[in-house]
Amino acid sequence: MKKFKNKDVNLPPASSLELTGMQSVRATFKLSKRTIKTINVVAAQLGIRQKSLFDHLMDDAESLKAVADEIQQVDPVAKERIHKTYVISRKSLTCLEKISQTSNAPRDILIEYSVQRLMPIIEKEQEKQKKRKEIVNEFRQLVQQGQQLLEKSGELLDEDDAVFNRLASAIVYNVNAYQHMAEYVKKGEGLDDYSF
Repeated sequence: MKKFKNKDVNLPPASSLELTGMQSVRATFKLSKRTIKTINVVAAQLGIRQKSLFDHLMDDAESLKAVADEIQQVDPVAKERIHKTYVISRKSLTCLEKISQTSNAPRDILIEYSVQRLMPIIEKEQEKQKKRKEIVNEFRQLVQQGQQLLEKSGELLDEDDAVFNRLASAIVYNVNAYQHMAEYVKKGEGLDDYSF
């Protein structure tokens, strides 16, 4: 293993401000059930942490400003809201609070409207989920046919037979593949109940 020799490399020094912005903080918001569900569904379906989702939504200052402008033009409908605490980066929280103050828009409403940007992702994932279910169902039927063929070959051939053994290996592989695919589709069940 080669040791790294200290050479002069022109890299910008790390900023304590940047590092502090990456710290995780807890922030409590009053959000609608629908917004909370949207955050949960998108994070689960894409396999990302909710913190990353918040960072993505809040770090885009231009979009937040556009949302704040939109809020000024539309009277937000009063909804039943629930206190919900999330872990987000200090930088995201600072950006959210800054835009909330400068635009005189409540940060909870900013989040509500920002989360609406996720709707196209949910629509696309719902379509994929339907197709996944169809494919997994067809594959389940294929696996069942394979198991029947294996039983038949067990009656016709010896269990030492090379063809029987290869077929058995293929069936085991397909059963495992089916189980993994079915598990993935099950994770997406939150999309099935999600309505716009």
